[in-house]
Amino acid sequence: MKKLIALSLAASLSSIAYAAPETYVIEVNHTKPRFEYSHLGYSTQTSRFDATSGTITIDRVAKTGSVDVVIDAKSVNTGSTLFNGHIQGEDYFDTAKYPTITYKSSKLKFEGEKLVSVEGNLTIKGITKPVTLAVTSFLCMPHPMLKKDACGANATANIKRSDFNMGKNAPYVSDEVTLTIPVESVKQ
Repeated sequence: MKKLIALSLAASLSSIAYAAPETYVIEVNHTKPRFEYSHLGYSTQTSRFDATSGTITIDRVAKTGSVDVVIDAKSVNTGSTLFNGHIQGEDYFDTAKYPTITYKSSKLKFEGEKLVSVEGNLTIKGITKPVTLAVTSFLCMPHPMLKKDACGANATANIKRSDFNMGKNAPYVSDEVTLTIPVESVKQ
C-alpha cells in the first residue's frame, strides 16, 4: 500500500513539472515592429508597421517553442503619407509584389529561466535570411485586464537592407537597419 501511495504521489508530482507547449496569439494593438536607420548621417529615422499578426508557441519547462510573425508591409508608417508610398515602391519594400514580411523560428535560446534570443528566418521581398533576435525583455503572467495568460517581449536585430534587395541610396542612407519587435500576445 505504501508503494502504491508513493507511486501515485510521484506520478502526480511529475505531471506538475511537465508543461505542454502553450500558444499565444499576437495582440495587434501592442505589436508594432519598427526599424531605424541613419539618414545621411544627420539623424536616426524611425518608422513602424501598424499591422502585425502571428503566434508564439512556448514550453517554458522544456525551454522550446516557435515564433511565426507576419507583418503587413503596406502598413508601413513613416509619419508621411508621401514617404510611405515611396518606400513601398520597387526599390524598397515593393509591396505590390511582396505585401508581407515574415519571421519564422523554431529555436528559442534560454539562459536559466530567461529567454535571451530567438533564431529564425526573416523574409523580405521574397528573400529569406537567417536572423537572430536578441530578446531584451520577456514576461509571461496573467493579463490584469483581459484575465487571460499573456506574454510580452522586446526583441531586436541588426540587418542590412542590401541583403534583401533594398540597398538603394546606401551608404548615404545607411545599409544597416535596426529592427525592433515589441510584441504582446494572449494565450489561446
